[in-house]
Amino acid sequence: MSTINGLPAHILLVHAIVVLAPLTALLAILSALWPTVRRRLVWLTVALATVVSVLTPITTDAGEWLERRVGRTPDLRNHTHLGDTFIYFAIPLLAVAILLAVIHVRENRGRALSRTLVGAVAVLTIAAGVAATVQVYRIGESGARAGWSGVATAPVRAGK
Repeated sequence: MSTINGLPAHILLVHAIVVLAPLTALLAILSALWPTVRRRLVWLTVALATVVSVLTPITTDAGEWLERRVGRTPDLRNHTHLGDTFIYFAIPLLAVAILLAVIHVRENRGRALSRTLVGAVAVLTIAAGVAATVQVYRIGESGARAGWSGVATAPVRAGK
């Protein structure tokens, strides 16, 4: 995917990741810690984690297309490198969402898992959620730096 309505697809797709990854992380952590939230939101969490996992390589591919069309700078190289790593954060987020769904299904069938196992899943969920959110921030900050570095200090151009 290269463009959407004439705009680089990466710039549009990245906003979905920036919103959905931290939202998914938050829902997963809440579902891991509170059974009531898990009962209500676990399937939404799995769906969002799936969307993030699917959108990640599409967004990365669109970013590579865009990268070939703009001047390559050290800031852009850093952003590209960080962006390529996000799949390693999206997949664990999906994995813990699936584990939370397994816990939910077992609880509904009256075959709850041990508290120790549920606690271990909660710890993994918190780690995956925080890591994904931090990585989204790092990638976004590096992208903003690559795209906007020097703009604030550039001289103002007179309008026509």
